[in-house]
Amino acid sequence: MTLQTVILAAGMGSRLGRALPKPLTELSDGRTIMRQQHDNIRAAFGSDARITTVVGYRAETIIEAFPSANYVHNERYDETNTSKSLLRALGATGRSGVLWMNGDVVFDPMILGRAAAYIERDQSFVTVNTSKVSDEEVKYTVTSEGFIHKLSKTVQGGLGEAVGINYISSADKRAFMRQLQRVDDQDYFERGLELAIAEDGLLLEPMDVSDLYAVEIDFAEDLERANLFV
Repeated sequence: MTLQTVILAAGMGSRLGRALPKPLTELSDGRTIMRQQHDNIRAAFGSDARITTVVGYRAETIIEAFPSANYVHNERYDETNTSKSLLRALGATGRSGVLWMNGDVVFDPMILGRAAAYIERDQSFVTVNTSKVSDEEVKYTVTSEGFIHKLSKTVQGGLGEAVGINYISSADKRAFMRQLQRVDDQDYFERGLELAIAEDGLLLEPMDVSDLYAVEIDFAEDLERANLFV
C-alpha cells in the first residue's frame, strides 16, 4: 500500500531572513532542507511513497525544484497557519493514514525507520525529543496510560518537545480533519490534535527520538546546528 506523506512548505519563513522559501535553504552537504526530506522518505519507504507538498509563498520555486512531487496550494498562506495547510493536504490524500512533517525539519533518516513500526500498525504518533524543553517550542504532557495529553507552546511542565514529524492513522483522520476545520486560522495543527484528544478520544503516542538528531530551522543558529549533522 502506498504511504501518503505530506510536507508543509507554504509559509514565508521570515525569521530565517532568506528570499527563497525556507525548505529551499541549502545545507552544508549541498542539498536543500527539502531535498534531504525527500531523500529520507525514499530511503525509508521507497519510491512508492507519495509525497504531497503544501505550497504558498513563492510556490513556483519549490515546484520547479521538485517537479515530480504532488502539490496542494494554500493561497492564504500569509493569513493562515499550519492547521489550514495540513487540512488541505489531508483532504487530498484519500482515506489512508498520513505521515507529515514541517518543511523546515532537518533530521536523521533513522527517525523514519523507527516510525515504520507505528505506521505498519496504523498508530497515530508525534515525534518527541525529551532531552530539552525550550519555552518557544511545542511541548507535551502525557496521560497515565502514556498517550499525549497536552500539546502546544503554552504547555506547563512539558516532558519534552515535539519534533515536527507526525502520523495520523486512517481511523483517526476524519476526526482530526474535523477539528482542523474548527480551529482558528492562526492555530498550529497541534491545536487540532489537542481537540481530537479531548473530544474524540484520539490516542496519540509519543515516539521518542532523543537519541537521534532533528532540528527545526527557524533561525541562523538552528541552521548552523543542523549543518553539524548532515
